[in-house]
Amino acid sequence: MYSFISGTVVEKNPTYVVLDNQGIGYLINITLNTFTAIGEQQHVKLFVHLAIREDAHTLYGFYTESERELFLQLITVSGVGCNTARLILSSMTVSEAVDAIATNNVRMIQGVKGIGAKTAQRIVVDLHDKVGKLEAGGDEISQVGHNTLKDEALSALMVLGFNKTSIEKTLDKLLKQMDNPSVEDLIKESLRLL
Repeated sequence: MYSFISGTVVEKNPTYVVLDNQGIGYLINITLNTFTAIGEQQHVKLFVHLAIREDAHTLYGFYTESERELFLQLITVSGVGCNTARLILSSMTVSEAVDAIATNNVRMIQGVKGIGAKTAQRIVVDLHDKVGKLEAGGDEISQVGHNTLKDEALSALMVLGFNKTSIEKTLDKLLKQMDNPSVEDLIKESLRLL
């Protein structure tokens, strides 16, 4: 129903954020990775999923589309609900979770609090082929890593007072030119170009 919601941050804590969008306050449940990515930004855009249950309509928000995509895949696994998927994505990055599933690393997934051996195995078995398709699709996994690098560099440069649009264009250009840059490399090169 909703693809994304953008608005002014009214309230933020590690588990949820309230965004004011034209006078309507949306309470959106978030992961720790999204909380970190939001940082001190006053205006954000979150990719959302609306979970409808008999007793509640709950919004879940993600800073990147790749995080939302993995969340949606996780909740298709029997025994993994929205809160469990959110816990997994709060405990590891998208690229770590994708790598764990792709390499059948049940132990890493089981390391998330509340995930037992059977659930971890079910996640790996059910999603291994889907992650394999992502791998076959080209740069999807490396793109996930780039999103994390880009988000961290974007956050740091915005704190320094640069314009978000200019930063994003610069970072996109640098990510195409540089081979396996670190966050520090991206920030240093961006500072030269901005």
